[in-house]
Amino acid sequence: MAILKRIILLCAALLLSGSSALGEAVPPPIDGRNAEAFGRLLTGLVQAYEAPSASDDDAIDAALADIRSVSEADGLLASAIAEHWRAVYLNPDYSLHCLPRGATEAESLAGSAIPDSPSHAFVVLGFKLLDGEMTNELRGRCRAAAAAARSFPETWLICSGGATGSNNPQHHTEGGLMKDFLVKRCGITPERILTDEKAMTTLDNARKTFEILESYGIGTITIVTSSYHQRWGQMVYLAMSALNRNRGGYSVEIIDNYCYETKAPETYQHDDRFAANQIAELLELPTEVTSAMRKAFRRIRP
Repeated sequence: MAILKRIILLCAALLLSGSSALGEAVPPPIDGRNAEAFGRLLTGLVQAYEAPSASDDDAIDAALADIRSVSEADGLLASAIAEHWRAVYLNPDYSLHCLPRGATEAESLAGSAIPDSPSHAFVVLGFKLLDGEMTNELRGRCRAAAAAARSFPETWLICSGGATGSNNPQHHTEGGLMKDFLVKRCGITPERILTDEKAMTTLDNARKTFEILESYGIGTITIVTSSYHQRWGQMVYLAMSALNRNRGGYSVEIIDNYCYETKAPETYQHDDRFAANQIAELLELPTEVTSAMRKAFRRIRP
């Protein structure tokens, strides 16, 4: 492992962060005049995925045009969201790379654009704990992450997830348990593994891990999660990155995907709606807009 390169990257990142102004007011994510149009855009994207029709592109493009007419920065953000949604949700040729049963390396990622470098991280998203312990699904995500780590030995792993679950008196965290599993059961060196132990949702994952990514100067990521969660996770991270870029902040590029293949639990059947709702939360869309979105979703498919 290139430990020296990691130390240099960390020192540079700390110097940069120390030079930033303190106490600066954070601007709103978008121009408030664009809230309704963003709601229409997210609704149109869900519609195009769940019940596609010939008018979908026109509706999406109309919302994008309305957003651009108000704010160029909002237009860039909206276009990034729509472009990635079309790539991962609406592209019939988009495929997920999943860990085959019994595999120990991520062979399907051979030849991908993922750099084997400390500038890249595999971000491993957590899953709710059961009585304070990892579920089989979370272990599966960790095994997929370990396979990716073995195939790209110079990269980081970031395990993200807080103290979830209703019966967790010792306040075990997803991130902490994932790191222990990766080290003790998968043989990954602990120096490679960074943790966020506070995130409670996928949006929290993005917010917390972006702080880590910036601190370590990591410019590209691959999300590792369950198959039904991959597109959802990508959309939230993409929106966060595009919003940061608009603000002149830290942004990253999402490169490829890697998954633990499993069926979605009943509560997560509409992963696209979760993605749209969390993007709406990130953009701080008002209640009347998000309520209208949810009503529209129910009309698409109860």
